[in-house]
Amino acid sequence: MITTRLLPQIINNIFAVIENNAEEVTLLDQVIGDGDHVTNLQRGLKALVLQQEEFIGLSWPNAWQKIGMIMMSSVGGASGSLYATLFMALSKASSETDISFPGFVKAFSEAVEAVKKRGKSEAGEKTLLDVYIPVSDYLSTVVNDEPDLSGILVEVSAVAIKGMESTRNMLATKGRASFLEARSIGHIDAGAKTAQLMICTIVDVLTKALATPA
Repeated sequence: MITTRLLPQIINNIFAVIENNAEEVTLLDQVIGDGDHVTNLQRGLKALVLQQEEFIGLSWPNAWQKIGMIMMSSVGGASGSLYATLFMALSKASSETDISFPGFVKAFSEAVEAVKKRGKSEAGEKTLLDVYIPVSDYLSTVVNDEPDLSGILVEVSAVAIKGMESTRNMLATKGRASFLEARSIGHIDAGAKTAQLMICTIVDVLTKALATPA
């Protein structure tokens, strides 16, 4: 069973992967954004690292609520608002259902919808939603009571990478990048890149946990 005991490892690994890719993502963001996406995200992740042990033993809804509140108070820019919305909506939706795989998929779908409303954005507009929406849609197609979680996790990574890559040829219609109009085409969105990195990191941790005998 996957419990919140994994959260410190997930948080530390995400912090590390963003640190390791900070220069690349900053360059992406400087081309079509404000250039501060990674700095803002790192501030939130550092706050999570400092409180990582507090997540152990919490229920998933309470853990997601705590993550959302930390992101809201520590991450600047649009990312702070969107990630706070994602986790707080995930907490609310999951508190009203069971934390089985189908229950999580339903709650995650509702959380992504909340981010769409907060950002007033849809897929195809060169944002982090071009990663989260395809992942949510994929999960909704494989819901059943006895899922092949290992196989699903492999595909989640593939879907996240494909979603991130898809932003390269999109015309940005949100945020500072939209001011560049056609010049935004040809560049990967920084928010989509960090979303992909974080999702793939979570997949790696969960895959290893599933492969380790209890």
